[in-house]
Amino acid sequence: MTGTGEALTRECGRRWTWATATVLLVLLGLSPTLVAQSRKRGTPPPSPPPSWTTAWIASAQGPYPVGNVSLPIDLKQVFPSAETGARNQSFRLIVRPDVWGVRTRIRLSNAFGTRPVTFDDVFVGMQLSGSAVIAGTNLAVTFSGGRSVTIQPGGDAWSDAVMLPFYRPDPLTFAGRKLAVSFHVVGDSGPMTWHAKALTTSYVSLPGTGSKGADESERAFPASTASWFFLDALDMQLNPPSHTIVAFGDSITDGTASTMNGDDRWPDVLSRRLHARYGDTVSVVNAGIVGNRVAGPATYSPQQPFAGGPSAVQRLDRDVLALSGVSSVIWLEGINDFSPAANTSVETVEQAMRDVVARLHAKGIRVFGATLTSAVGNGTAADSLARELKRQMLNAFIRTSGVFDGVFDFDRATTDPATGAMRDAFIPNSTDGGPGDHLHPNRQGYGNMADAIELERLVLW
Repeated sequence: MTGTGEALTRECGRRWTWATATVLLVLLGLSPTLVAQSRKRGTPPPSPPPSWTTAWIASAQGPYPVGNVSLPIDLKQVFPSAETGARNQSFRLIVRPDVWGVRTRIRLSNAFGTRPVTFDDVFVGMQLSGSAVIAGTNLAVTFSGGRSVTIQPGGDAWSDAVMLPFYRPDPLTFAGRKLAVSFHVVGDSGPMTWHAKALTTSYVSLPGTGSKGADESERAFPASTASWFFLDALDMQLNPPSHTIVAFGDSITDGTASTMNGDDRWPDVLSRRLHARYGDTVSVVNAGIVGNRVAGPATYSPQQPFAGGPSAVQRLDRDVLALSGVSSVIWLEGINDFSPAANTSVETVEQAMRDVVARLHAKGIRVFGATLTSAVGNGTAADSLARELKRQMLNAFIRTSGVFDGVFDFDRATTDPATGAMRDAFIPNSTDGGPGDHLHPNRQGYGNMADAIELERLVLW
């Protein structure tokens, strides 16, 4: 391979031939003559332009208050009526982008609303502390050039790109920093699309107090919440190569029993491992929903909501395929399908998994199956045994069927081989200090799960 070909390999992470590189550059609007001249001079051709990479998501799961929250925060004074929803008030939602770039954009969702919602005075800025924003960083966000956007029921809207003048390509400066995304709901929103278990503190103004997004101080947002509302995705613009890895699943991916504001869910720990080795070429985003199932419920609507949200089959387009730069999915799910309330057959879950993986493969996305962790001791003895038998059968399918591009053994990482139950050290709840439920690992258990992922198998670029 020529020196220029080696440069292409370093730039793009693949062993492209010159013919392949030329085709790509033509598709990107770059001249093949320039490619040839660059090769003759022994210099690399121009790099592909920056592209969008999803840096944060919060899977929309239903209308407030249907769902399982991080902590039981009383929001009756903030949202007196679930049917009315937000009423002429503002939100300041705190999110942690997994990667940073010079431009960002956000997606607002009315996925489970029953009436159009108008948002205006949208801002994005660097969080200082609490609901305060670092002075001078709070930037206006537009939608198709306008300062407001109306989203129809079932719809969503991406904002225009927002330049982040304070950004510097220095991981030590921005790693772990959080953005404050603020917006005002004009009038009454009606039922609010939300993600219940944020495990992150965000802030809301009181009803009828108007637009507060431009205010950088903390006094404008007196109420706090541990959930995210309306906002369900954020992209960053990065230079290639960049890749998004989606952690897809239920409460054990969403982070139940991990630390409030601690960012110690297993996808968070995996992210830090990947960034330590590969820098900002990879973004890990969390598409977990507490109570989510692979194959059920059969139908979902705002009028008949289910606390676990739409099934993995139903939400795949919005929560994975519509995201930017997705190259891989790690899928941990199925234990809720085997609950007494669902009582789904193993065969039904297996077929749904085959269907979802086929849809992802059709888009060129690799899918890694993760084995289900133990549920021994969760619920009655009879229910626990029935669920455990199905769990073992599904784990055998995940390990041996060949459906997945690889398997990560979370079961082995968290189970005590002597008892078949979760290891004792992983049971106490890290969110509230409670005794744990023998189903959800704590922060230590989530760390073990993330450490069980072999980075070399996950990262092939």
